[in-house]
Amino acid sequence: MNKNISIIGVPLDLGADRRGVDMGPSAIRYAGVVKRLEGLGYTVKDLDNIQVIRPEYFEEVDNHKYLSHVLDTNEQLADMISQEMEMGQFPLVLGGDHSIALGTITGVAKSKKNMGVIWFDAHGDLNTGATSPSGNIHGMPLAALLGYGHDKLVQFGGFSPKIKPENTVIIGARDLDPGERKLIKEIGVKVYTMHEVDRLGMTRVMEETLTHVTKGTDGVHLSLDLDGLDPLYAPGVGTPVIGGISYREGHLAMEILAEADVLTSAEFVEVNPILDRENVTAKVTVALISSAFGDKLL
Repeated sequence: MNKNISIIGVPLDLGADRRGVDMGPSAIRYAGVVKRLEGLGYTVKDLDNIQVIRPEYFEEVDNHKYLSHVLDTNEQLADMISQEMEMGQFPLVLGGDHSIALGTITGVAKSKKNMGVIWFDAHGDLNTGATSPSGNIHGMPLAALLGYGHDKLVQFGGFSPKIKPENTVIIGARDLDPGERKLIKEIGVKVYTMHEVDRLGMTRVMEETLTHVTKGTDGVHLSLDLDGLDPLYAPGVGTPVIGGISYREGHLAMEILAEADVLTSAEFVEVNPILDRENVTAKVTVALISSAFGDKLL
């Protein structure tokens, strides 16, 4: 694992349908992420938060809420990610809603031309403007990164697709819209729903996932939405869905990922302190980050 980490906060909530997730980066920092990583022997450079310009009025274009503002924030993020990777840094992004994955992965893709992606999430994030029931862009980034959706999202960064379906795995899904189910079947993205997690166990799911995302790739990106965990363990998220990954299963997944030593970038998103209690979700986030970066009991 690269021992030089650059932390970038993205206080964006315009891609979501509930306010508050913009405070996620601050909550995660307050929960001690820098101290935890430094305690594991990493050199951490905290680049603070990207500036997010708040809109003066509601904006919606072709069933895409706040499209221009989401794109502006992601453009800043993609540029920062690209610069940090050129300097040999490991980018660790703290969200913010999941629409920021557009900027994170676009920035990484400038260095990693054929990356694998592990997407922990209760949702598929594979909607387009034509299929989204809400118009919230945080439900669309994975589709856009794969080359589907509004042209401004798909062509973001000047190239498309950023990632390939055969190199992408979703884990923990349990709330998929009809359009997402159709796209999954059409393009062949590997999905481990909670049915598969329950049936196979997290160890086998992660072993199969790692085989999938490392075959012929030049790096692996982790995109972890905290609503992938059951709200019993992570209540402070905007779109909680019961029946999710347990606290222990989440740690096991991160520990297996750390042992594989394949991560080249990561983001942890959708922490909403307004909906949380005693910052527990941010504390869980820091614990999961710690496990992903090699923390062990013994």
